[in-house]
Amino acid sequence: MAELTSMPFQPKWLQLQGISARQIREHFEILYRGYVATVNRIRTDLRTVSRENVNPRYSSYREMKVEETFNLDGVILHELYFENLTAPGEQPAPALRQAIETDFGSFDAWEKDFRAAAAASRGWAMLAYDYRSGALHNFLADAHNVGIVQSSYPLLLIDVYEHAYFIDYGANRGPYINAFFQNIDWTVVLRRYQQLRRLLEAGTRRQQ
Repeated sequence: MAELTSMPFQPKWLQLQGISARQIREHFEILYRGYVATVNRIRTDLRTVSRENVNPRYSSYREMKVEETFNLDGVILHELYFENLTAPGEQPAPALRQAIETDFGSFDAWEKDFRAAAAASRGWAMLAYDYRSGALHNFLADAHNVGIVQSSYPLLLIDVYEHAYFIDYGANRGPYINAFFQNIDWTVVLRRYQQLRRLLEAGTRRQQ
């Protein structure tokens, strides 16, 4: 399996409103790149760990696989988070806004619910498409590998672990959530939504 490499750091992230350059750089350089390095280390160790006498209670193999999932989710979620940040923030495209309004009743209702999810979560909040219901929904995940809905397609993510805002705001999460909304790259969110639509259309064609 090929070694993971970090996504490139974008200079625009140093210009975010309400999220300092130090906060975003330490988040990226220490936390995110730490997850990348840990996945690579675990996968190296997995080449030689014993597959004998494994069980659901404890074994070296089990612990490595659990941590592989946790750290790989940490990589993926952070990449989605950093990618949907920009300065200055934007407004959603009409097609995306309409989709949100259709499934939440209004854009304001979506934003209110997303803010509530971000305030309630211990790890992540996200706007995602739920394949089972066929609608957009706000989910929260208390950890990288806890609470992620399997049949969902993420569109917009906020990291609400304390490491995402503690340098700037201490334990006060509210101002960080406000700052996040000033820095959303809705162009990226639209691109994810368009990719989702293509996947759904391709699936429909295969079923015909």
